[in-house]
Amino acid sequence: MDMSSTHNVLVFDSGVGGLSVFKEMQALLPNLNYCYVFDNEAYPYGELSPETLLSRVSSIVVRHVESQNIDLVVIACNTASTIVLPALREMLNIPVVGVVPAIKPASLLANESVALIATPATITRQYTQDLIRNFATGKKVEMIGSTRLVDMAEAKLRGEVVDIEELRQILKPIKGADVAVLGCTHFPLIKEEIQLALGNEVTLIDSGEAIARRVNVLIQQLETTKHSSIRPHRIFSTAPAQQEGALNDSLRTLGFSPVAPFPIQDV
Repeated sequence: MDMSSTHNVLVFDSGVGGLSVFKEMQALLPNLNYCYVFDNEAYPYGELSPETLLSRVSSIVVRHVESQNIDLVVIACNTASTIVLPALREMLNIPVVGVVPAIKPASLLANESVALIATPATITRQYTQDLIRNFATGKKVEMIGSTRLVDMAEAKLRGEVVDIEELRQILKPIKGADVAVLGCTHFPLIKEEIQLALGNEVTLIDSGEAIARRVNVLIQQLETTKHSSIRPHRIFSTAPAQQEGALNDSLRTLGFSPVAPFPIQDV
């Protein structure tokens, strides 16, 4: 890739969880311009109907692709990925990458048992059951669906301390697993705390590195763009962000400008 110019990548999520994917992408591909959009007005996505979710995500993403001259989109949300990817790929003529729980690599690593830690919506999705049926043959799979862990990750990024004892209580049902899948992009943000709660004998796996590698392959296949050189990463939200000052402090350390508004009613 010509380092005098760069590509523009859009990362989308309902909240800040997709920043865990952004971190993996930036570590592998630091010379990209990143634009992050989170639809906090409709957070959490697991409570939306598929029709509403598809409408919101496609409207927001398509408009940003056009206005920000985006070359590649990453839907950094398990719930959204299961519903919007086919439609988005029809609407856009650029690559669109989604995320699914890392059931396959976890099953290959596990001796006997795999735990899936996800949101209630992801646990109940048919695509999750298909992943388990196709790739976890012969392995016991324990599942926990927790929205509270998502809230903990959101709070941590705003400077709050995660309660390890509360984590232990939430994760207690999966103590027997030797490999645990972080099946929501929020959860790697509290990976250290989850590791403390489960113990070092449990290996934690998420999809972030795999997504970064996939983006790397697709970026190399794109034509060299005429975009300007690297600039501060931009971040947009569909509603005023909670504890915006604390959030912006964390975002600044990741190279982002302060959160800018992107109201859904303008879509």
